[in-house]
Amino acid sequence: MFVESTFREVGGAVFTLLLVGACVSDVQRRRIPNVLVLILALCGLGFSLVANPIRPGAAHAAGGAAVGLVIWLPFWMMGKLGAGDVKLFAAAGAWLGPMGAVTGALVAAVCGGILTLGWLVHEQGVASTLRGIALRVLLLRGNAAQAGVQAPSLLVVPATRRVPYGLALAAGALLVAWLPALA
Repeated sequence: MFVESTFREVGGAVFTLLLVGACVSDVQRRRIPNVLVLILALCGLGFSLVANPIRPGAAHAAGGAAVGLVIWLPFWMMGKLGAGDVKLFAAAGAWLGPMGAVTGALVAAVCGGILTLGWLVHEQGVASTLRGIALRVLLLRGNAAQAGVQAPSLLVVPATRRVPYGLALAAGALLVAWLPALA
């Protein structure tokens, strides 16, 4: 996506820098500033309009943003992602277009699984993480009652200890944008 011309390479640099900025903010503050998301979305619209004829470019940007929003919005509604994460991926979708947003979301989900597993090991240690995974598998299979295990109570996790999922979303978008074989 960001090869073949100087314009595309500059666009790729802007895309990458904005996503890296969002990641830094997410790791440091567990917040992704709305102004950064707005700049990412507007630059994505501009990039799409210059890289394509006006109508297809607008459809590319709007479709990608809409797909990115629709894919991740249910996770915000379930309390699994922050609103900033969802808005970040929707803004990245303006660069990626609809199909790029779908592929980017799939790659981001894989990255998110790896990130979350690594985060759990970092926070809780290997043994505790493996016990937690085993407990959840038992609960999902319905065997927890037979094993004499009670469902864990829901705990409120402080924001500073939550997984900065914007990292996974940005990684998915960047990998799809920079590696044409994934698209």
